[in-house]
Amino acid sequence: MNLKFLETFVWVARLKSFRLTAEKLFTTQASISSRIAVLEGELGVKLFLRDSRGVSLTPEGVKVLDYAERMLDTAKALKQSLDGDRRKVGRIRLGVMDSVIHTWLSPLVSELMEQYPQVEIELVADTSLNLCDQLQKGFLDLILQTDLIRQASIRSLALASYPMGWIVASDSIYNREYSSLAELARERIVTFSKNSRPHQEVLSLLQAHGVDTPRLNCVNSVSAITRLLRDGFGIGALPPVLVSEELARGELTLLALAPQPPSVEVVVSWQLGVEWCDEVVALCKSVLVRYAQKVSAGQIVLAIE
Repeated sequence: MNLKFLETFVWVARLKSFRLTAEKLFTTQASISSRIAVLEGELGVKLFLRDSRGVSLTPEGVKVLDYAERMLDTAKALKQSLDGDRRKVGRIRLGVMDSVIHTWLSPLVSELMEQYPQVEIELVADTSLNLCDQLQKGFLDLILQTDLIRQASIRSLALASYPMGWIVASDSIYNREYSSLAELARERIVTFSKNSRPHQEVLSLLQAHGVDTPRLNCVNSVSAITRLLRDGFGIGALPPVLVSEELARGELTLLALAPQPPSVEVVVSWQLGVEWCDEVVALCKSVLVRYAQKVSAGQIVLAIE
């Protein structure tokens, strides 16, 4: 239903005149009459009676007026709220792990810049361990990393998980069948930074399958891991979503070997009472949902509706 036509209806009801409404809205009487006719057609009722004394509402028009005024008030409040967001000034300090940087960080920052054009975005890229430490010390307002933080002044929300896989260069000696994890672990394995949650879980998985001292090479950069794998350096333990383009081009291959490493969790954590954090969390949810719809099925598993 056209809000402009509802506004026209409300002004005719208030001014009791098509002529005065036309002057108020800087248009013609013919245009006012046309809008009312369209509105009456949509609703299937007659809204006004015209006689020698002027214009008056029909019983149905009285009912419609109440709803129309509420709808216009709601639309006005929404616009004021959005305009208020765009006028906000200040700074938001965001900490982001590499896995988010290489997936949905760009659309998130784009949304932030669109909704809060006057707000300065201070972005810190680091490991989850360092980001958690900086958030707890108050150096950051909101972080995207792998762990739920249990602290009175901080809230955490699981957003999604990135399923992991064993990934190799398609033209490398590592692109072959393996009978077990123990056989795979005889080769060089490249994964996330030492003592990170993904690193610890890969280590635990291999040890649970009888590999006491796996050859794990820890790298704290997704770009560096990807380059090493493309150059045939070893077998990567990382989420396929991080190298989706390389997989699509056939440069890298996902090995069909089970079990796969545990998924990488994506958690948003933020300081309570910090301005805009709730709004940024809501943006994180919506941006991630849209991003997950664009990537291949199963590459991102949402933990939110």
